[in-house]
Amino acid sequence: MKALLALEDGRTFHCRSFTGPGEVGAEIVFNTSMTGYQEVLTDPSYRGQMVTMTYPLIGNYGVNLEDIESDRIQVAAFLMKEYQSFPSNYRSTGTLADYLGKHGILGVEDLDTRAITRHIRTGGAMRAFVSTHNLEPEALVKKANEIPGMNGQDLASVVTTKAAYCWHDGKPVFMDNDAPLDQNIWRHPKDKFSVVAFDYGIKYNILRCLEHTGCEVVVVPAGTPADTVKAMTPDGIFLSNGPGDPEPVAYAVKTIQSLVGYRPIFGICLGIQLLGIALGGKTYKLKFGHRGANQPVKNLLTGRVEITSQNHGFAVDIDTLDENDIEVTHINLNDNTLEGFRHRNLPVFAVQYHPEASPGPHDARYLFDNFVKMMKKR
Repeated sequence: MKALLALEDGRTFHCRSFTGPGEVGAEIVFNTSMTGYQEVLTDPSYRGQMVTMTYPLIGNYGVNLEDIESDRIQVAAFLMKEYQSFPSNYRSTGTLADYLGKHGILGVEDLDTRAITRHIRTGGAMRAFVSTHNLEPEALVKKANEIPGMNGQDLASVVTTKAAYCWHDGKPVFMDNDAPLDQNIWRHPKDKFSVVAFDYGIKYNILRCLEHTGCEVVVVPAGTPADTVKAMTPDGIFLSNGPGDPEPVAYAVKTIQSLVGYRPIFGICLGIQLLGIALGGKTYKLKFGHRGANQPVKNLLTGRVEITSQNHGFAVDIDTLDENDIEVTHINLNDNTLEGFRHRNLPVFAVQYHPEASPGPHDARYLFDNFVKMMKKR
């Protein structure tokens, strides 16, 4: 089915839908991963964005129930060069087209993804509109320009869980709404480290890693106040990944400021940005962001280079952090942006990349072990 993609700056691309009729507008970004498209689809950090995959063949291993990172598809639309309609993998339980169609997500192929990627790298991430209903370029460019920009949007409040839940044996177990969030909530207070995880758009594999390292995890909504967390008396606090601009998530920053120094804190992705603001820093929007499973990050503590998985469009400005309190631990080798820091005096550390994905030779999941060591010292 014929479709047309229009960018806010007037550039248009002819393409076709492999999921049927539809139209949608969102910020357009690109991801450089060669595999992991189902993880990309279900990562809440992609809320409000349509994703272009730079790898040309997508759909070749189908979909399955094990590779999801949340309870739904999060992307606004999925764009690629060539869709593979006949998956070949023993784990596959269905096709990508059926999976997208079931969730009402537009899938687009026959797209010049190389040209789009180059255009975004030159002009930056921008708003876009794709449609099978209207193929008039001027009309779609106008619609693209009417879409709200990513700056100033609090998308964490959109994707966060509506109720607290325990992560038990690899799956969420929602609690009784009438049950109070207090110190009695923990099932294994003497055998496991108790962790309160703020859900700003948390990925399931983060929770799997926390559980694997011996933690009992309770996930709470993004707007949960500090007093509630303190009533739960956890051993540690985790700040999750998530979508959008960190600046308008002021309620989370206020809560984090009240919790710094109370218990060890570990933040990832949006978590590092919110933590950076809470510690006096500022954030800014990257030109086209970091999205893919091949981002080189230098660990300044070990001198090693870690090949990381990333998905973010904003970053903490290194120059706004107080070097008397904050030590930079990781930098991005492509553009020297901040990838990690730790507090010099308090049990607080965070990274911008996603260590639970671990695509490189140096497994970044050691950070979860560091979090446990920090809780042991408390």
